[in-house]
Amino acid sequence: MRLAYRIFFLVALAGIVYVLIRAASGPGGGPPLARYARGEVDGLSFATAGQSLPAARVTGPDGQLMTLEAYKGKVLLVNVWATWCPPCEAEMPGLGALQKAKGGETFDVIAVSIDAPDDEAYARRRLTELSAGSLAFHQAPPGTSDFSFEAGVTGFPTSILYNADGTEAARLEGDADWTSPEAVSLIEALLKQ
Repeated sequence: MRLAYRIFFLVALAGIVYVLIRAASGPGGGPPLARYARGEVDGLSFATAGQSLPAARVTGPDGQLMTLEAYKGKVLLVNVWATWCPPCEAEMPGLGALQKAKGGETFDVIAVSIDAPDDEAYARRRLTELSAGSLAFHQAPPGTSDFSFEAGVTGFPTSILYNADGTEAARLEGDADWTSPEAVSLIEALLKQ
């Protein structure tokens, strides 16, 4: 009987030690980027991580229809915005600064306007003003496949981060300061993956 109590005690002690070690090492099995969900980007969601880039076409900077597959091979921050959305406009300077600082061969910020086609000239001008000319204009045209619907966007602004392989890493609904240390750390972590 004593032997049974000793074995029970050792097993219980081992279980307690295991639980304490797991708790001290942080959450396990969660998304690798979850630890960056703090500060300005604390609202990051990983619920749709792994989904592919939307196949819906957008009007590219040159006015031609294209898909975001053209950017595959780069980490992307796709921001869905509109001029009638004050939080959308509020975050554009930070997105422009992020593009200027990090944009290039491995990373790009893609701003996709959902403004009506009649407002394209105004939206294009506002994007240039708000981003200090750092962001290229893309527009989700009506009548093709609805880009916002296909991307699962339910509110504006929405920023979706895609890995270089074209799969979603995380998304943030609402505006954020994309020049904040938390946001820059998130982008750098994505670039290292």
